Formats: sequence, structure tokens, C-alpha cells
Amino acid sequence: MEITNTPNEKKSLFSNLTVQILVAMILGAVLGIFIHNNYSADAAKEFSGYIKMLATIFIRLVQMIISPLVFTTLVVGIAKLGDIKAVGRIGGKALGWFLTASLISLIIGMFWVNILEPGTGLNLSGVDVSAATEVTEKTQNFSAQNFVEHIIPKSVVEAMATNEILQIVIFSIFFGLAAASLGDYTKAVVNALDKTSHIILKMVNYVMKFAPLGVFGAIAGVFAIRDLGELLLTYAKYFGSFLVGISSLWIVLLLIGYLFLKSRMTVLLKHIISPLVIAFGTTSSEAVFPKLTEELERFGVKDKIVSFMLPLGYSFNLDGSMMYMTFASIFIAQAYGVHLDLGTQMTMLIVLMLTSKGIAGVPRASLVVVAATCGMFDIPVEGIALILPIDHFCDMFRSATNVLGNALATSVVGKWEKD
Repeated sequence: MEITNTPNEKKSLFSNLTVQILVAMILGAVLGIFIHNNYSADAAKEFSGYIKMLATIFIRLVQMIISPLVFTTLVVGIAKLGDIKAVGRIGGKALGWFLTASLISLIIGMFWVNILEPGTGLNLSGVDVSAATEVTEKTQNFSAQNFVEHIIPKSVVEAMATNEILQIVIFSIFFGLAAASLGDYTKAVVNALDKTSHIILKMVNYVMKFAPLGVFGAIAGVFAIRDLGELLLTYAKYFGSFLVGISSLWIVLLLIGYLFLKSRMTVLLKHIISPLVIAFGTTSSEAVFPKLTEELERFGVKDKIVSFMLPLGYSFNLDGSMMYMTFASIFIAQAYGVHLDLGTQMTMLIVLMLTSKGIAGVPRASLVVVAATCGMFDIPVEGIALILPIDHFCDMFRSATNVLGNALATSVVGKWEKD
């Protein structure tokens, strides 16, 4: 699957998707702040509900594409790999990378929350505990049995209908391996799926034209109901500490990228800047899955590697979310004066390493895992209410970090495979 660029095309600056999205973010923030400052809270809330529909439309258009894209590209990729040994080899490299990256991300979160102690001495008066009800209710169903059920599909149709990426990946791996084992007999099916994936990637180009509108709606909707100045003042220590942690993770990821990819890392960053900005604006790393697939192939990673690595990465390699989970869990413990010794924190880290895998499709997945972890370690679960007001802005950074981590993992494994 090759995607080519038309050489030497002269385009205006504003025809660039990244520029359009950045302009949309600024305009959305200006409009949201204007509504917040000039209209009543009820009117602003109503406006936010309507304007966020633009973001909802864009994300749903992307979700419409994800299931068929994952299925077709992954099956074709496995069929092109040719045998179980190749799948096992690449899968082993992928999981090794994912586990190492997850561990580094968790440790960075744990390190900075212990050094900066943003939760120590926090005033808990006036915290609306009821705001956390939606998240804490989901933790009641968070068990080992549900974890397994979330990974293994009972119906591929249901998995596709609900965009359960990991379940689709499981089915696609079995389907692809079966197709590869039958050789030339399945060539017509594989070719048909290959052509289908090309059609879907063409649809990506159409859907991405809505990205600036989606980002505009998401940003305007948030700023209309949030007083950013007051919010940042209240949560300055928490948000500042989080930024230190996420910046450290970016530095580590970029250094690793330059270590493995050398000067090509700069080229990779140029290719993924648009997916990074979209993820940042919409707080959804899932929203850029199709665009990231396209850009990584443009970067030069073979389609069989991209189609195998990215779906796995979106289930197992969410670096920004991992860093946030340890950071937020220990922050809540600090806020309530719950002492966690190093041994307990390391146990928490292992628990988070295991429980966070495969929950990418769960709404507010990071918060659900944090709430469940707090419950396991006798930390007040209602402490989630402390971080809910600022969570959207933290989510912007961790979504972009997830995209960077998956782009890097796919590119490095592609290089290891000499593809």
C-alpha cells in the first residue's frame, strides 16, 4: 500500500491541515471565553452542548472508519508477513517495546508526584464529590472477569459495532493467520481486503477535512463553561507538576527516537504533527488512528508493519495515559493524607501495568483505572472529584503523548524489521 505525494505543489499556508487546526483552536478558545464572560452559566452550558456537536460529528466520522480499517489492514498485513514465525517475531518485539515504554511512563509519573508532592496540604473543602459518581460507578464492574471479557470477543460483529479495538485485533490476527496458512487459495480474499483498505484510507482524506471544525467545537465548548484563569490558579501546583512529568516523558521518548531513528526522527515528527495537534485539540488519540496510519506509511514504514503495530499500540501502548495513572493515583493519596511506602507504590505500579491494558475503548479509561486502583489501596475513590475539573486539559497532553508513543514504536519496529 503506497501513498505518494504530488511533488512541488504550491499551496497556500491556510490549505495546510495543521495550520487550519491551530487557527480553529485559537478561534474556539476566543469564542468560548467570550461566551463564558458575557452570558449566564445556563446559557453558556447550553451553548457548550450545541457547539460540542461539531466535535462529536468529527469523532463519530472517524469511529465509523476505525473498525473496517483495523480489520482490513491487519489481515492484509499478517497475510503479507506470510507465516506464524514472522507474526510471533514482530509481535514479540512489539510487546517488549510496549511493556518497557509503559514501565518507563509509570515510573516517570511516580517519580515526579513524589518529588513535587502536588497533593500535600491541599484544601479539600468545597470539592463536589457527586461529580465523580459517573466514574466511580464504572469501577464497580472493574474485575478480572470483565477484563478478560473486554479482551476476548464473543462476536466480531459486536466488537466492530462498539469499536473495541483489541477485540477486533484478536479476531483479525486469527483471520490473518488462517488466510496466510492457506496460501494462494486465499489470494483473492486478501487482494479484495487490500483494495478495501485503500478505499477506506481515501475516506480518511475526506473525513480529515472536518478536523478543524471538530477541534473548534471541542475547544469552544470547554472554554464556554470553564473559567480557565480561576481553574489554573486553583490547580496550579497539580497542573504544573503534571506538565513537568509529561514534558519529561516527551524528552525521554524523543531521545529514544533519535537514538534508534537518528536524523529520520525529525522527518517522523514532521509527518505526525497534524495527528498530534488533532489529538491535542479533541482529547482523543483514537480520532487520529486513520490519519496516523496514513502518515506512518508516508514516512516509509511498510503497510504490513503499520497495520500490525498500530492496533496493538492503541491497546497496549498508551504512554501518556500510563504516566497520568500513577501521577493521579498518588496525588489523591497525598491529598487525603494516605501514606504509601515505596513497596506499596511499586505494587501499585505493577497493578496499573496489568489493569490498564486493553481498556482503550472505555470512556474516560484513565480515570476508571485510577478510581479502581485507589479502591484497591484504600485511597478514597471519591478523590477522583479532585482531578475532574482539570482532567480535560491534562487529557489534551496525554492524548498527544499517546500518539507520539505509538508513532515511535511503529517506526522503530519497522526499522528493526528493515522495513
